[in-house]
Amino acid sequence: MTGRPLGVRWLAGVMAAVGLATLTGCSGFFVPVVPVPPGSTGNFVYVANTTGTTASGTNSATGTVSGFAVGTGTLKAVPGSPLTLGYTPVAMAVTRDNKFLYVATVGNINVYTINADGSLTGASGGTGVAIANVVSLDVSPDGQWLIALDGTTLQAQVDVFQINTSTGALGVASNGTFPIRNAVIVPKMLKISPNGAYIFAAFGSGGDVVFTFDTSTGVAIGVQGLAVSNTTSDNGVAVDNASANLFVARSGTGGGVRAFTIGAGGTLNEIAASPFDSGGQAYTVALDNSGKYAYAANRTNGTIYGYSIGAGAVLTALGGSPYTSGKLVSSLGLDSMGKYLMAAAFGGSPDLSMYSFDTTTPGKLVPATSTATGTNPAGAIAVALTH
Repeated sequence: MTGRPLGVRWLAGVMAAVGLATLTGCSGFFVPVVPVPPGSTGNFVYVANTTGTTASGTNSATGTVSGFAVGTGTLKAVPGSPLTLGYTPVAMAVTRDNKFLYVATVGNINVYTINADGSLTGASGGTGVAIANVVSLDVSPDGQWLIALDGTTLQAQVDVFQINTSTGALGVASNGTFPIRNAVIVPKMLKISPNGAYIFAAFGSGGDVVFTFDTSTGVAIGVQGLAVSNTTSDNGVAVDNASANLFVARSGTGGGVRAFTIGAGGTLNEIAASPFDSGGQAYTVALDNSGKYAYAANRTNGTIYGYSIGAGAVLTALGGSPYTSGKLVSSLGLDSMGKYLMAAAFGGSPDLSMYSFDTTTPGKLVPATSTATGTNPAGAIAVALTH
């Protein structure tokens, strides 16, 4: 059990003693069958707000989730939005079948059912379905596993939970650890590769860590660490569709978008021209659904840098880049149709921006619409979108 956070060890003990049914109120643990049937078929985006107002207009100091239906150049609030959480959110993820939204706070992970109209209901009756200190979440491509970047600062660690696709309950599967030496570890973000074989995690000034992942067992094993100096911070990660290239958003001295090719066993090799210019303060990075374009948010100057992705992961600035965004963009995401890029801005003005892609200049971002997600600024910290 060495290396597991206290909360995960406690949860494992509870499950062994009383079973998952006691924790979640369901009878037994259903091992998901892949592929799983679809849940909601709508195109929705959810924004985690650290402050803001509820749907009734009252102040909420403990956090909310705002939900929007994505239309043709429009964002329409779903019923009951914003949803009061009763805690401060730090990360979110939507299951691959679009049935559930997981929302993490310091100490636990909560689950909500995504209804047909995009509204959310508390599938677990308002109680956490896992106890863990989490800063980032992702779901494996096969839909069986919720991967959590552990907030512990003792070592690089990811926690793996098996998803009950019927109820949204979580069962502890494993954790993966990797020692980072001579660096301050600040867990930032993780992504699992589209082929499900690797987990890539950014640890701020602690650099980046590669974990191999077994989708049949849920076992993650740390295999490579890339250190950075105390003058830089690796903050966000994105993997291309072919699981061949990794992009990392770096801030600080020599900051920009780092580009790596992914070799055998997940081995990372940074390309010669990396990092690519992003104004020096890249915080998060995302790829479009075609895998041909990359976008990096610069938190210090309120812009998003756009690039085309060439052979060998070489990035070339797009026309019109950088593009104006809200203040302190903390999270980027693509809608399920691949038509729009969403940007959540912690400093607001606006809280959520939606961009379309120019029809004459491929990859170029064009502002489509924007909206407040609470009392602006709502402290928007993360976006999660249906698949």
